[in-house]
Amino acid sequence: MESDLGEQVSSNSVIAFVHKYKNLYQFYLDKCTPYVKERWAAELGLLVLFILRVVFGQGWYVVCYALFIFLLNQFLAFLTPKFDVSLQQDEENNELEAGEKSDEFRPFIRRLPEFRFWHNCIRATVLSMFLSLFRILDIPVFWPILLFYFITLFFLTMRRQIQHMIKYRYIPIDIGKKRYKPQI
Repeated sequence: MESDLGEQVSSNSVIAFVHKYKNLYQFYLDKCTPYVKERWAAELGLLVLFILRVVFGQGWYVVCYALFIFLLNQFLAFLTPKFDVSLQQDEENNELEAGEKSDEFRPFIRRLPEFRFWHNCIRATVLSMFLSLFRILDIPVFWPILLFYFITLFFLTMRRQIQHMIKYRYIPIDIGKKRYKPQI
């Protein structure tokens, strides 16, 4: 009876401890949300530290490869619209046949929002840095093959993504878009 009570008290204290630090983590995430440039500078700094760790440690190439494949996947989700543009294009073609084309403004909504993209990148980079502490994960591979394969994969996927953007006429980046200042 007493051991059950002791286990219940210890499990409640563990839950309270986890809840406290989860709230603290969320608090600091919320505080850093408006600082876009600073957040990405921190991610770039972590990536540079990790790459220096890989280069000077002469190992963990598979961990590095897995990190960059994950980052490429996240970047593609960031560039891709949330809703399938090809399905919307088919609906517009049906509207054209019916004679009711709408020129309604449709904002670009990302499949992966910028903050979640950054947050996933930070978590993956920190995890990769942690994994590089263990020699068991230093799998011997011929790293130039991994580098060549990643570069090939990057260019092929980006070419496909750019062709998709050109075909369906959307621009996921704000560069060159006109911004209006509020009138006071």
